Amino acid sequence: MDRAQILLVGLPLFLLCTDLIHLFTPPPPKHPHHPHPHHQPHPHPHPHPHPHPHPQHHHHKQPPVVAHETLEAPTQKPVVGGIGLGSTVKIDFCSSCSYRGNAVTMKRMLETQFPGIDVVLANYPPSLPKRAVAKLVPVFQIGVVGIVLGGEQIFPMLGVRTPPWYYSLRANKFGTIASTWLLGNALQSFLQSSGAFEVYCDDELVFSKLREGRFPGEIELKDIVGRRLANADISNMLS
Repeated sequence: MDRAQILLVGLPLFLLCTDLIHLFTPPPPKHPHHPHPHHQPHPHPHPHPHPHPHPQHHHHKQPPVVAHETLEAPTQKPVVGGIGLGSTVKIDFCSSCSYRGNAVTMKRMLETQFPGIDVVLANYPPSLPKRAVAKLVPVFQIGVVGIVLGGEQIFPMLGVRTPPWYYSLRANKFGTIASTWLLGNALQSFLQSSGAFEVYCDDELVFSKLREGRFPGEIELKDIVGRRLANADISNMLS
């Protein structure tokens, strides 16, 4: 194989290995952040006053020592009770659709409006058939690249007559490989996306993007969760 063929084979294989590593590598665990304690500065001792040259005639009183107090911002105490205490909101979103930003925005809004509420973010995976087909796309890409580069040896080894369409693909090796790779990646991205943004409040579905065909507004979601929490409080009081 000449240098051009090595480059054409090596580049798609490198991109495939990169895609597989990102696909099967689990996200790193998030380590809790422990704030460092504030170090209070030690007050500097006051210098001793210089003695008077004639202490027997003049008596000077030493000024009172004033303790220096460090001014620190009051630390925020954990929420002991709140309107959302004991309730859980779960947002299942499509991570491959770049919906994480919307989910984080909704999480911060709910935690601000309903102190004490627990907001959980999770990925909403696509259906099982779509995931199975997505796993086969890299195999198809590698097969096309192998046939384009070594079809003259592969077909005789299989005992198959070389088809006419092979010569058309071989005439433009780089274009065929690039098109196969780009189209395969686009197809794989489509198969891995679910397009979901589902909101559950205490295990009850309160908003579904798959059903509504749109994202919820911040005010709309706040009202939905607020009504759900109010109904839950009334039910608890009656029971």
